[in-house]
Amino acid sequence: MISSIIFTILLIGASAFFYINVKKIRRNILLGKNVSFSGSTSDRFKTMMLVAFGQQKMFSRPIPAILHLFLYAAFIITQIELLEIIFDGAAGSHRAFRESLGGFYTFMVSFIEILSVLAFIGTVAFLSRRNLLKVPRLVKSELNGWPKLDANIILISEIILICFIFMMNGADEVLYSRSLSHAKDLGEGTLGFSVSSHLGPILFGGMSDGGLHLVERVGWWGHFLMVLGFLNYLPFSKHLHIVLGFPNTYFSNLKPKGEFTTLESVTDVVAPNFDPAYVPKTDPNNPVRFGVKDVQDLNWKNLMDAYSCTECGRCTSACPQNITGKLLSPRKIMMDTRDRLEEVGKNIDANKGTFVDDGKSLLGDYIKHEEIWACNSCNACVQECPINIDPLAIIIEMRRYLVMEESNSPSELNTMFTNIENNGAPWQFSQADRANWINEN
Repeated sequence: MISSIIFTILLIGASAFFYINVKKIRRNILLGKNVSFSGSTSDRFKTMMLVAFGQQKMFSRPIPAILHLFLYAAFIITQIELLEIIFDGAAGSHRAFRESLGGFYTFMVSFIEILSVLAFIGTVAFLSRRNLLKVPRLVKSELNGWPKLDANIILISEIILICFIFMMNGADEVLYSRSLSHAKDLGEGTLGFSVSSHLGPILFGGMSDGGLHLVERVGWWGHFLMVLGFLNYLPFSKHLHIVLGFPNTYFSNLKPKGEFTTLESVTDVVAPNFDPAYVPKTDPNNPVRFGVKDVQDLNWKNLMDAYSCTECGRCTSACPQNITGKLLSPRKIMMDTRDRLEEVGKNIDANKGTFVDDGKSLLGDYIKHEEIWACNSCNACVQECPINIDPLAIIIEMRRYLVMEESNSPSELNTMFTNIENNGAPWQFSQADRANWINEN
């Protein structure tokens, strides 16, 4: 009874803490402007199933894709076993589902164990890629400090979790063979799990009955506490993409890549010159900023992109500007956006729900002008992202702010703007001279 009470208190407390932090993230995302999306619901659902659930874009790089699939599949399927742990913890039972499921239960847990072994292999490989092999995209400067530590914490935690699973199942296999398991009325023999039935006797076969019970309980409680810890670590980690990857891909931009949006605020200024009957779409008494200076100027999908970023660096490794040594890193654009958004959220929390100007902004304090002007808008970053994040959309909006609000653009663009204003074209000759080439021999 005491164990069940402690279990229930921990479960409710951890769930409540997770809810509070998720609510803050939702609040932060909704600080962005509203945006409408084209495309049918079926198209969006198909995109989500292929890209998020099916990991479609991961397989452009087969080796990390297969390793990631091991972890992804183990994470999804292991939730079945977690349901039993939650039921057992609250009810004070042990392997409550085994009697009713029979042979299917053995198959299910055996399958989970095989996936756990594969996940262990994948985790060790990912740790090696980051810390020993030092794959270039995983050791960029923007990953120094917390981002690198964050990735290693998750991978090491995954290994610890897998160890707890096999402590729990392995010790239980030996206990069951001695008819001492917590599980009752399950017959004679062993539990018959694919890995633990062999690993358990090797590791724990020589232990006393009391030692086995201790190992099994440490594994059981360790598994449960690691899950609660991971749940509440997610809101502070790049691994939030486990949750946000699905809605983020559902709300993907389904328009052709390279098709830019038109600013309604600009249209409202220009259109009346050509159509006196034009009705503005924005409030003339509440002018909006052209482009983006800070996170509040972005739309909520841009902000969801920032929280969904996996920091895998595929975008940066495909960026031709980054490859040639330019300052631009699309991954850093997304990380900076998330960091600034978190800072704004903490500002709101500290000031009782109201943002107080802190003299900072996304553009300038986090992202430098040189970074956004380095971009050649090729969409390579958008194409490579495994969950359809769009760093280019943020870059373009910040460029718009610099050009339209501050008249701050490179000299090459200023020349082009002047030509368009005077000649109606980017070339430095008048409209009357455009057809002169026809008369040339």
